[in-house]
Amino acid sequence: MPTQPAAGTRRDSARNRELILDTARAALAEDGDATMHAVAKAAGVGQATLYRHFPTREALVLAVHRHDVDELVRAAPQLLGQHPPVEALRAWLDLLARYGRIKHGLSGAFHAATHAQLAEEGYQPVVGAIATLLAAGVAEGSLRDDVGAEELLLLVGFLWRLEVDAERDRRVAALLDVVLSGLARR
Repeated sequence: MPTQPAAGTRRDSARNRELILDTARAALAEDGDATMHAVAKAAGVGQATLYRHFPTREALVLAVHRHDVDELVRAAPQLLGQHPPVEALRAWLDLLARYGRIKHGLSGAFHAATHAQLAEEGYQPVVGAIATLLAAGVAEGSLRDDVGAEELLLLVGFLWRLEVDAERDRRVAALLDVVLSGLARR
């Protein structure tokens, strides 16, 4: 007769997975060459637990990327529920900039993983989130209707190219002000 898993086992497993993802994100952003051993140690889990969730380093990097893209996509409607459309778009672009900063730190790890797969998986959901934010601003009358989500994503591609230094946040804010003023309905 099969035994039932102990109560809370699935919850513990989910908690460990999230802990590993959070730790890996921080470790990989700081050092794109962080090892699986270093991630397990920093997360306070055994290597067997880490490898049970993520059998390879590439699987871990892909999971970090997917998790971050999911958070970005979920943030769009949440921000629209809390702010007027232009403010929600600005806040969302700030989140995208933070993700870009993390992605910059992960660049070495991303190249080890399948770069094309990462880009393809994240592209449509991110474009969809931008489209949601733009449509709300157009409907409200605060944003122009002649700029699409894909064009805006291309326009803010600078977020991944800015040097990570003490002035980065100031430069991002100034550049986003320019972008948003260009999107404003006149």
